[in-house]
Amino acid sequence: MKNLTDSFLSLGLWSSAGSFGFNTDILATNPINLSVVLGLLIFFGKGVLSDLLDNRKQRILKTIRNSEELRRGAIEQLEKARARLRKVEMEADQFRVNGYSDIEREKSNLINSTYQTLEQFKIYKNETIRFEQQRASNQVRQRVFQQALKGALGTLTSSLNNELHLRTINANIGMFGTLTEIID
Repeated sequence: MKNLTDSFLSLGLWSSAGSFGFNTDILATNPINLSVVLGLLIFFGKGVLSDLLDNRKQRILKTIRNSEELRRGAIEQLEKARARLRKVEMEADQFRVNGYSDIEREKSNLINSTYQTLEQFKIYKNETIRFEQQRASNQVRQRVFQQALKGALGTLTSSLNNELHLRTINANIGMFGTLTEIID
């Protein structure tokens, strides 16, 4: 601090000395030099600096406007995308509802056709059972008849003799004759 004060005092001495020379005291000469350089820079650089600042300001404003336009465009695209999404979601819901109703309709049709097929199978089963019962009944009748016939033939063969045989033939011939008279 003492050096700084000394340098200002030495400035006062220079003017009284009336001589010109170099001051080697760095601390005394730097503020003067800096103030001269800054003054010259401000005086001559003020226009250049203000032009640079104006250009920078214009670029910043242009960038802000472009950003605003891009933001508006992005918002519009976002709204369009949201509208498309809502539309697609509604279509998907319709497809889902229609798909479910189609599935339910197909399920109902399948259940109905299966029920009808089962009913037809029941009818076929009952008809087959009746047919088999009739066939079994006919076979049983036929066997019973065959057994009865064999038994009757066996009885007739063992108990028939010539005289009984002749009487049976005569009786049958008599019945045959009566039948022919009734028919005529």
